[in-house]
Formats: sequence, structure tokens, C-alpha cells
Amino acid sequence: MTKTGEISKWKARVCIDGSKQKQGIHYEETYAPVVSWGATRFFLILATINNWNTRQLDFVMAFTQADVERDLYMELPKNFSMPGTKITHANKDKYVLKLVKNLYGQKQAGKVWYDHLKKKLIELNFIQSKLDDCVFYYRTTIFLVYTDDTILIGPNTKEIEKIIKMLSKNFKIEDQGNLNDYLGVHIERKEDGTLEMTQPTLILSILKDVGLWENGGKNKATSRTTPAYSTTILTIDQEGEDFNDKDFNYRQVIGKLLYLEKSTRPDIACAVHQCARHCIKTKVSHALAVKRICRYLLGTKDKGLILKPQEESFDCWVDASHASEWSSKSAIDDPNTARSRMGYTICYAGCPMLWASKMQTEIALSSTEAEYIALSQSLREVLPLMALMREVQERGVQANARPCRVHCKVFEDNEGAIEIAKVPKMRPRTKHLNIKYHHFREEVKKGTVSIYHVATGEQMADMLTKPLDETLFLKHRKKMMGW
Repeated sequence: MTKTGEISKWKARVCIDGSKQKQGIHYEETYAPVVSWGATRFFLILATINNWNTRQLDFVMAFTQADVERDLYMELPKNFSMPGTKITHANKDKYVLKLVKNLYGQKQAGKVWYDHLKKKLIELNFIQSKLDDCVFYYRTTIFLVYTDDTILIGPNTKEIEKIIKMLSKNFKIEDQGNLNDYLGVHIERKEDGTLEMTQPTLILSILKDVGLWENGGKNKATSRTTPAYSTTILTIDQEGEDFNDKDFNYRQVIGKLLYLEKSTRPDIACAVHQCARHCIKTKVSHALAVKRICRYLLGTKDKGLILKPQEESFDCWVDASHASEWSSKSAIDDPNTARSRMGYTICYAGCPMLWASKMQTEIALSSTEAEYIALSQSLREVLPLMALMREVQERGVQANARPCRVHCKVFEDNEGAIEIAKVPKMRPRTKHLNIKYHHFREEVKKGTVSIYHVATGEQMADMLTKPLDETLFLKHRKKMMGW
């Protein structure tokens, strides 16, 4: 499907009924990795900085290109005919089909395809990343794999063409040209050197689901300038009226909003994750909060993430809001409101690669502790991305005009958390912190991570921890998303 939502092609597949498979008999493992959005955006930023070439490839009927991993049989499909044998309703149960190729519908189909692809790529002298199972290197070219949707990124056009020819001899592939639409995200490289990532088709689908885009948008629904009220805490609302999906399917809309948020719209992260906590006992107040997000999207449906590379360095903006969602009315029914919400944005060259807005897994006893836990959690994401940068350099891929030192600046607005991170001494109020939250101190000692204090009003991650008023929200959105 294209950016406009028009159908570009139709597909039909014969599928096996995987619900009848039993573990240990018909399959063992089912997990198949896909490239992370953090790694994908990281390489797209490198491509934008260095003006590299990008090509998108699709593996045609990918799963069926791999051999089946064990003996499997399936019932005859409806209206199936076999030369020399008359298949009737009476004798249909006497026959089965034995699978030769990996078929869609199997529980392990994704894993069998990934193992087949990985084996072939290694045979073709690709080198698999040690940090991301779906990143492969071939000389100066990088190959990203998301099931059957793949991207080639590199400085050498002839080398990319060579790889495409090599792959076409071993797989059935479709060369889709320069990167344009990837996993539902429209990617456009502008003349001014920026890269814009948008999802207008998904946003329109969400607006239609909640009834804000009826009659082609002629219903004149009112848009909003922020995704949530800054004065309202979204609670379980025990005494509120139940929402029974009369207007829209709450879980379906939340699922779409979560994918939108993780792909291109960090500005709605906090509001969406607050609503996502109430998918089981949904109240009318929760549905209204979802509609508020959608009214915000109505006014920004063509907007997304603008990547404009600047100074080439890693930055991490991290913040936490101590017990900000606690409510005296709902605390007795929902003790999780005592947990703190944390948020962080990890950038490279000033461009967001990865972000999160989530409740902490344990209750913090102070603002300092909440901020320190957020600091630790964010650096669990930062350090692997820094290692990925080192790996790229070691592979000989020229990621910069000059060799650079891989270093990350972390911006935190709590002096206590910074002090704990820099000075490893026991304090009465913080000695209970588990060693798991001190894992990054060694990086601070070595100088690969530097932690700086930033004023609360300049803390970009603040918009990921709580709903903000319009002025502050628009300020942080401009800094993070470029508009």
C-alpha cells in the first residue's frame, strides 16, 4: 500500500492451519528476529549525513523460498484436485499434502525463513553484526533485514548493484528502487539534506476508526494542539461509566497508536502509553482521552519525524516524573499509580533514534531515585548503539569524513541522580539501590559517557513523562521532531 493508501497489488496465499501444531512434535522454536527501529534510524541518519545510496528489496513469497525444517502434513485445501485421482467429500480425509517448502501459517515459519536467509547470506560472504542479528555487512554496504522487507545502504552504487545481482541468483527478489515506503512509513529525502518520516495512511485509518474522518473529512471535526490535557491524571476511574466499544474498538485503536508512536510520532508517546494501561477495564473517560489524541493527530496528520543531522555525537535526554500518576481516589484499587513514569530520547547527530515513555518496574522512594533508575534504563539502550557505531567503523564503513571518538552526552535535570552516577559512595537514602542500576558507572569513569545538568525547562524528555501545557509541549516538540 502506498502513501496515499491506494492498493498497489493483490496477493493470495495457501496457508497451513498452525493452530493444530503441537510444540515438541511439529515445531520447537518460533522466535525470528527483525531489525530494530533504533538501528534502522541510526543507519538512515548515517546515510543522510554521508549522502549514501539506499535501495529497498522485497523477497517475493519469502517463507516459501526456504525448505521445511521437518516432516509436516496439511489437510487438502477446498476444491483441491489431483491428476488421476478424484477427490470427493467422502474420500477427502484419506489424503494429505506433505510440505516440501516452508508454508505461511506455520508457527515456526518466520524462524525457518530467517535461518535460511542468514545461512545463504553468510555463504555469500556477508558478515552478521554481533549487536543486531538483522544487520549484515558486505564490504562497505549495510544490509538491514525485517523479515522479507530489506534495505541496502552504502556509499558505492556499483557495489549495491552487484549485491542485488548476487541476491537475485539465490532468491526471488523484487528491486523496489530508492527507499520510499518502508513498513508503512513514508520516507522522503529533501533537497535541504533532511529526511522526513511520516505515516499519513495509518493516521487516516485511526481517524476513520474513531469517527473523526467521516465523509472524507467533511465532518469538520475540531483538532487540538496537544495530545492530552495537562491538568488531568488518567486513572482507572473505578466509578466511571463503562465503555463497551460502541463508538470504536479501543484495543485496535491503541495498537495502531502504539505502532505510530514507536515509528514516527514520539510527541504522542506519553498520552498513548497512559491510555494503553486501560485496555482491560476501559471507561468512557479513557475513550475520551484516546479521542483527544486523535483530535491532535487530525491537525498534524501530515507531520512526522524530521531528521536533520547536525553535530555528529550521541546525546541522551532522560527524565522521570516521581509518582506523577498517583491519585488518592484510585490508589487503593491500583497501587501501580505509585510508580514513576520515565522517558528518554536517544539521538545521533541531533536526530532521534530511539525513545520511550514507560512506567518504572519498581516504586522509587524519591525523585532522585526515580531519575537515577531512568538514567540507568536509558543507558541500557545507549551503550549497544554506541557499540554498533564502533562496529561500523571496524568493518571499514566510512561513517564520517574523519575518524571520531564514540562518546555520549547524557542530559539530566536532577542533581542528586547526577551525583550518584559520578561519585560511587554509599548514602543512607540511596544505599538500597540495586547494583543493576550502577552498571554504567564504569562508562562514566572511562569517559565514554558524560552526564550534564540541564534546566527542567530545557529537558526535551519532559514531554515523555507527563502531559505538558501547550507552550512547553510545542517547544520540546520542535526540538525533538523538527516542527
